[in-house]
Amino acid sequence: MRVSRWTLLWLLIVATLVAIELAIVFGAVNPYDVVTFFFIMISGLIVISVLAIIGATFLGIYISHRILSTRDFTPFEQEMLKMADEVKRLSEKVDALSRAVAGPADPPPGRR
Repeated sequence: MRVSRWTLLWLLIVATLVAIELAIVFGAVNPYDVVTFFFIMISGLIVISVLAIIGATFLGIYISHRILSTRDFTPFEQEMLKMADEVKRLSEKVDALSRAVAGPADPPPGRR
């Protein structure tokens, strides 16, 4: 089983936060030290910012889907339908041209 890079990144973030919490609980780190407090605040701010961006992205996807799903088709789907009709029309033109160029399908002379 192969673990992706994103899974490893999330495991690293969670392990770091758990290590900080355990260090504070067992007294290895003094959270009231200015430098330690600064690093804890920065790491917490980074994690919360990343989670907020991911949440906002999913919320935007959900809202745009709800807005666009009330209509018949999305603009992308409408464009795909137009292109499919155009491809069908062009295929019919190519078939008509190939029939016109090939001429009647008579057997060669002397072979009846």
